[in-house]
Amino acid sequence: MGYAQLVIGPAGSGKSTYCSSLYQHCETLGRSIHIVNLDPAAENFDYPVAMDIRELISLDDVMEELGLGPNGGLIYCMEHLEENLDDWLTEELDNYLDDDYLVFDCPGQIELFSHVPVLRNFVEHLKHKNFNVCAVYLLDSQFITDVTKYISGCMASLSAIVQLELPHVNILSKMDLVTNKRDVENYLDPEPQHLLSELNERMAPQFKKLNKSLIELVDEYSMVSFIPLDLRKERR
Repeated sequence: MGYAQLVIGPAGSGKSTYCSSLYQHCETLGRSIHIVNLDPAAENFDYPVAMDIRELISLDDVMEELGLGPNGGLIYCMEHLEENLDDWLTEELDNYLDDDYLVFDCPGQIELFSHVPVLRNFVEHLKHKNFNVCAVYLLDSQFITDVTKYISGCMASLSAIVQLELPHVNILSKMDLVTNKRDVENYLDPEPQHLLSELNERMAPQFKKLNKSLIELVDEYSMVSFIPLDLRKERR
């Protein structure tokens, strides 16, 4: 049985940096992992690329030939990948042993893990090929500076959890760039009533019922919590 990690999150959240650091960390420990590029728009890598979606299709080619914009072109590329799961992906996976560990560096378009079924079908294919799969959701820690942004990040993460139905870890990336860590730490394990009070203060009175529902949703899905990641620390 193989193992796979799906690295997802908004554009600019540090997914490729995480993959590179994970590769270096495992190399130091003498553990073997293989990083897979699933971003058809990627150009530069700080890690050895074991598999590359650009060998199947690239965003530049799609935009040039079909006249699509960046977002539409990327969705087209990912749907093309979905159509070739039984051919290209299966052939690539056959090059790895049953106990290999694959890490998939995914594109940052949020619709891919919120409502478009491409990644969900991709995960089902991996499971069919006898892979144990988990998701790692990265969110830029500099995004979590107030309660409204925290709730927005939680909703995006929760959407990915519901869509992919995978064991799921949420990571606050780029903690090394945060100047006041106390502001972020307040949201690592927040008290629901404090969140609701803070949210009501920020929002207009007509949003009180919505605010209450959002906080209850976050509280009920206790899995929506974040682990801070500071790449400068050896223990991470």
